Formats: sequence, structure tokens, C-alpha cells
Amino acid sequence: MAIKFVISKVIPSVLLFITLIILTILIDYIFHQFGFVWIGRYLGFVGTLLIILSFIYSLRKRKLISSGSPKKLLQNHEFLGWFGALMILVHGGIHFNAVIPWLALFSMLVVVASGLTGKYLLNNAKESLKKKKTELIDSTLSTEEMEKELLFNSLLVDSMQKWRKVHMPLTMIFAAFALLHIIITILLWRW
Repeated sequence: MAIKFVISKVIPSVLLFITLIILTILIDYIFHQFGFVWIGRYLGFVGTLLIILSFIYSLRKRKLISSGSPKKLLQNHEFLGWFGALMILVHGGIHFNAVIPWLALFSMLVVVASGLTGKYLLNNAKESLKKKKTELIDSTLSTEEMEKELLFNSLLVDSMQKWRKVHMPLTMIFAAFALLHIIITILLWRW
């Protein structure tokens, strides 16, 4: 049972993170081999744009916009965030030129890991709630007793959603370092 749980729930998130790192190394290696290192500079713009677009989900969640399915926007948030992170990691490459860009890169990796963890926690809590609901329907409990049980278990889902209170500050730290990097780059760019 525990092995099945790890395989079905934990490994996909870990594999997504490992794939991000491996693809970054592979793409950066290919760019270096074929003399396309300069492309990485522009992938920073693309990656930043993709990450900014991923925040449409956050705007919808906070009811600042009303269009779009929250479920579909969450899927877009996850995809655009991951793919944007890939572009930014390739942009950063394996070069160490300055501290601020590396702090931004590291904080972005922490945000991606946090996002994958949150996705796992929330999906696990929702699945647990569904399973409990099915068990309760099959039981001989009264409707009132079932509602009490489901209320307790729904609080579990609510507590998993509080993970966002960790994810959001991490995202803000990443945004601050990224913005600082962008401002410094604009100021020091050789136009």
C-alpha cells in the first residue's frame, strides 16, 4: 500500500522537478555545442512572460477577474509556471555572473518545488475526502453523522489549501529577486 502511494503520488512530482533540471542541462548543453548561447539571453524574456501569464489563475482565484474556469486556469498556471521556469533556467545557464540572478534562480526553483508539493498535498487531501465520502455513503450512519464526518475531513482539505500561505511568500521573494535582476540588467545593459 505504501509503495503504491509513493509511486502514484510522490514520484510524478519528483519526476517533474528532475525533468526540469535535466531538460535545462540538456538544452544549455545543446546551445553551447552549436554556438546558440545567445538564445538563452532572450529565453529570460519568454520565461518571464510565461510566468506572468500563469498568474491569471491567481487573479481568478482572488476574484479580480471573472472569466475562465478555475480548474483550467490552475492547469495553465502549473504548465506555464513549469515551462516558464525551464526557459528562465536555460536563460541562466551554468554561468555564474552575479549574485542577484542566482538568488532569483534559486528562489524560483524553491517556488517550483513548493508548487509541486502543494499540488501533491491538495490532490491527496481531495482524494482522501472523496474516499471518505464513498465509505460514509456505504455505511449505516445517519445523514447527520455523515455530515459531521465529512466536515472534519473537509477541514483536512482546507488545511492543505493553507499551504498557499507558504507558497505565496516564496513567490514574492522570487518576484523581488527577479525584478531586481531585471532592473539591474536594464540599467547596466550595453544598449
